[in-house]
Amino acid sequence: MNRIKEVLEEKGIKQTWLAEKLGKSYNMVNSYVQNRQQPRLEVLNEIAAILNIDVRELITPTKKHD
Repeated sequence: MNRIKEVLEEKGIKQTWLAEKLGKSYNMVNSYVQNRQQPRLEVLNEIAAILNIDVRELITPTKKHD
């Protein structure tokens, strides 16, 4: 699971804009946003760079630490 959708909403950024910046189709970015498909690590890093955030902000923790 990723947090791309939440981060885009927080920043007021449209998926179409992100798709254009990434050089990917809207459908591909939408599949990332909807968590139907997970981007490769390189793509996740690229998304973080475009959004000017740490890549860890795009990742949902899978394990809770006590």
